[in-house]
Amino acid sequence: MVIERRIQRHQLTCFLKVFNRFTDKVMGYLGNISEGGLMLISQLPLLVDADFELRLKLPGADGRVQWIDFTARCLWCREDVTPTYYDSGFILYQPPGEYLKLISDLRQYFSFHPLQASA
Repeated sequence: MVIERRIQRHQLTCFLKVFNRFTDKVMGYLGNISEGGLMLISQLPLLVDADFELRLKLPGADGRVQWIDFTARCLWCREDVTPTYYDSGFILYQPPGEYLKLISDLRQYFSFHPLQASA
């Protein structure tokens, strides 16, 4: 019986940090993302029905950091299954083009693309 994994798994929730745009303090980690919203995993509960000015910092192709700034409203907040963490759901107001491109890039990266058979 094989007990070692052959495919490496990545815990993405610890990689994409979400920052407060004005203070540059980490608010938490991106849990999931869609065209109109996101889920944030944080160590503190967030205020529901409040607007937040958020920033994602992504590595750019040239080695510099790319910022994606946006405004989002927290719709809900609840305890995560992991003790001392909270999940919060946000809706975005007018997501910028860079945000929508990030979603497209993530879909492309994490999708299975079978090889085309040669004729």
